[in-house]
Amino acid sequence: MSHQEHRAAGPRSVRVFVITASDTRGEAEDESGRLLREGIAAAGHQLAGYRVVKDEPDEIRAALAAADQAAAQAVVVNGGTGIAARDRTYEAVAGLLEKRLDGFGELFRMLSYQEVGSAAMLSRAVAGVWRGKVVFSLPGSRAAVRLGWEKLIAPELPHLCHELGKPGRAPGGS
Repeated sequence: MSHQEHRAAGPRSVRVFVITASDTRGEAEDESGRLLREGIAAAGHQLAGYRVVKDEPDEIRAALAAADQAAAQAVVVNGGTGIAARDRTYEAVAGLLEKRLDGFGELFRMLSYQEVGSAAMLSRAVAGVWRGKVVFSLPGSRAAVRLGWEKLIAPELPHLCHELGKPGRAPGGS
């Protein structure tokens, strides 16, 4: 089956949960979360939920649990992927992943390099599978969220969800 056929086999609408991890932004200031919600709607997907939480591992894990309870098929987390002492989203998300999609972070940094140069190496964008859903974690800047959504997540989201929904595969299993 060709790549285009694989993409076409995916669901037309995916339930996506958005989590913004920030110590400084609330819903009113969350431009990156707004961009994601608008992108989800424009692509014909459904918003399964939205939360703004502090960049604290327990709060991020609680938001992911809420996404699981909301029957989300995908989760997009933004914020907290840098190297500052307060940036702890990477550890919270990567520690839960049952399977990593290493290509996501590699491609994100490659595309980001074309926009911001060598500073792209500071990003710890990561993605993978958790509890039968695909989870993406992006930096919190509007430019990074736009790049990740438009170039990587939106084009492959239905295909990824199709692959995770194939019969005979346990959620997050082998």
